[in-house]
Amino acid sequence: MTTRATKRGADRTPLSGDWDVLICGASFAGLSVARELHGSGARVLLVDRYEIGERQTSACAIPTQWLEHLGLASTIRQTFGDLHIHTADRHFVWTLPWTFSTFDYRPLCEALYAQTDAEFETATVKGRTEGPDGLITVHTDRGDLRAPLVVDALGWRRLLGTGRLAGVKPTELPMSRGLEIHPPGTGEDLELWLDPKYLRKGYGWSFPAGDEVRVGMGSYDPRHHVRKPTVRIADDLGRAVDDSPGAYQGNFIPHKMRDAVDGHVFMAGDSAGHCYPTTAEGIRPAIYYALALGRELRRVIEGDQVRDQALERYAAFCEEDRWAFRWLLRVQRAAGMMIPHPAITTAFESLSHPRTVAWMWNKYLALAPPAYALDSPAYPGGLASERGEDVRPREVVATE
Repeated sequence: MTTRATKRGADRTPLSGDWDVLICGASFAGLSVARELHGSGARVLLVDRYEIGERQTSACAIPTQWLEHLGLASTIRQTFGDLHIHTADRHFVWTLPWTFSTFDYRPLCEALYAQTDAEFETATVKGRTEGPDGLITVHTDRGDLRAPLVVDALGWRRLLGTGRLAGVKPTELPMSRGLEIHPPGTGEDLELWLDPKYLRKGYGWSFPAGDEVRVGMGSYDPRHHVRKPTVRIADDLGRAVDDSPGAYQGNFIPHKMRDAVDGHVFMAGDSAGHCYPTTAEGIRPAIYYALALGRELRRVIEGDQVRDQALERYAAFCEEDRWAFRWLLRVQRAAGMMIPHPAITTAFESLSHPRTVAWMWNKYLALAPPAYALDSPAYPGGLASERGEDVRPREVVATE
């Protein structure tokens, strides 16, 4: 079960102040925005209700080149060059033109935070108001914080948006849902299941990561519960299941891109719907668009543009890719209809020629290319780990 390592009692002091940039949410997107402001001279504050790296909700896998180019290769647990796909009656092995790697959530978040010079505080964000002076006030359970540049990277509820989703049931939104357990053990294969005996609209996975295997189910329909299918697929794989509530991790996942700005607030990660439909891959697009946002904010800090220009440019950057999210959503809907029928096997047969596999996956990788990480103004010379050297994150202390 997730243990809150946040400040309590006398240590939970009031929090207030003015900042150049306020980033609400300290997971992949929020940390990546802060990374791009390193060395800019901006006073940056990250706030999150959890400590950095405390609450994992993802299977934690990403194209290996992204970890290498971000200087995070030391967090890799296991790397895969093949993808094994199971339908109800067939097993396909696709050799990918590049590799995926699993990693550990906390070490990666800590290493990414080490690449920032931001401050961090635990606080629960409640909402925002905007003043005539151009400053945005973010209300938290510890007090009010103000900044002219504010980022919402808090997740699908989009807490700083004007059309708040805090009181809306996720089953009423265009969402997918996923659940995962981490039984001990080892494995060699990155595997997916599109088999109606588990889910009629969704897929299962098994992602080995060193001494554990991340097994889960994702439903394209948020109304469909996924706990029983998750236990079933783990049992079928011979993985011991800890059935206590704390053994599970999961979340709802937007499967539509949302507006990247809301008034004068920038949205990143799940707040902006930066998660690919069909695959439900959210880490890579969250980092990719967050890096773009961080670079726009850096230009404001350095006096090369004003906030309104940054809002316009970041929104346009995201909007250019909306077609890809729409196309992948169409693929998701088609897959959801085919999974219960033999048509799903026929579809994979038609796609399994090595040249077709290479073409598809290279196109998919190009939606958020790893080379984009190398263009960082914060690290123009690259990072030591790209040269095979050890990069140790600065110490990140969780308050008791």
